[in-house]
Amino acid sequence: MTGNCCCCCHQWTYKMSPSAFSLAAFVLTITPGPDMTLFLGRTLSDGRSAGIMAMLGASTGILVHTSLAAFGISALIAASPQAFLALKIAGAGYLVFLALQAVFKGSSFQLEPSKRAKPRPLSAHWLTGIGINLLNPKIILFFVTFLPQFVSARDPHVTGKLIFLGVYFLLLAIPFSVAMILAADRFASALKARPKVMRAIDWLFAGVFSAFALRILFTQSR
Repeated sequence: MTGNCCCCCHQWTYKMSPSAFSLAAFVLTITPGPDMTLFLGRTLSDGRSAGIMAMLGASTGILVHTSLAAFGISALIAASPQAFLALKIAGAGYLVFLALQAVFKGSSFQLEPSKRAKPRPLSAHWLTGIGINLLNPKIILFFVTFLPQFVSARDPHVTGKLIFLGVYFLLLAIPFSVAMILAADRFASALKARPKVMRAIDWLFAGVFSAFALRILFTQSR
């Protein structure tokens, strides 16, 4: 299936239609994952700015993954059992660390943010977003196996087109993510007025991160 558009005076030929890519990207965006769990948790604990910075950090990670996939590095990592195992352990360990924080420090939600010794800077939320994204081997596999389905390997401009699709994916995902952050921020005050509910959600987030850690450990490279 092909589609044509003009970019840099070249004819773009896709293995699948742009509309198919848009639909697939939307489905992937609304599927819960560690990134979504993180930026919603940070929104409820530290406000919408923190949630948006965590989301932008994850988006930065997506750009890195896009570049790595376009230049073939991600494929090499996915093909190397040792490198892939190391990445899985690091990614799962990071998620377990965040889960423990949620349980013992209430990192997902703070009932009284003013009592926190030192508020987390926005840059910390951004870095956490990058870390949780880059250390997720499932995202590497997504960009290695998914994006190439929409561009012919024989296309002389395949690298540029893969980068374009990665950026286009972000342009589709960011508005939806921002809408979720704004919705979470709207209900934050009501949730914080119910300490037992807050604590239960801390445990829920810890369980979700732990489940994602297990899924990462069982991810296969091929």
